[in-house]
Amino acid sequence: MTEARVRVGGEVVGEIDAGLCVLVGVTHDDEPAAAAKLAAKVANLRVFDDESGAMNLSLLDTHGAALVVSQFTLYGDTARGRRPSWIAAARPEQAEPLIEAFGRELAALGVPVATGRFRTDMQVALVNDGPVTVMLEV
Repeated sequence: MTEARVRVGGEVVGEIDAGLCVLVGVTHDDEPAAAAKLAAKVANLRVFDDESGAMNLSLLDTHGAALVVSQFTLYGDTARGRRPSWIAAARPEQAEPLIEAFGRELAALGVPVATGRFRTDMQVALVNDGPVTVMLEV
């Protein structure tokens, strides 16, 4: 991704240049250890091209940043009917501290981190290079 930003009410609250836009969903059985494990995986995931065009470089290798955005809708269940069920998504009281912990862990690994704003209507814009999109679970 070459750039990404989050706006809330017309104000830019988080913005990065090259790096990853990380949409984070939390479910009921997620715990703090998962935040640290996911941060290590994201920081070291080899999804950026090296000089030969092969995906061999990580955020840490490229000195890229991460835009971390909470996204409860990742746990939307569309198996029945035409309206998603959000029952698998953790309540905000559980999700917010875990998403904050994920951002702190990522920053502690040396990745510059920008964030969205929890419990707000966010407009997320990104230029997805490639495009490359990967779903991670720990």
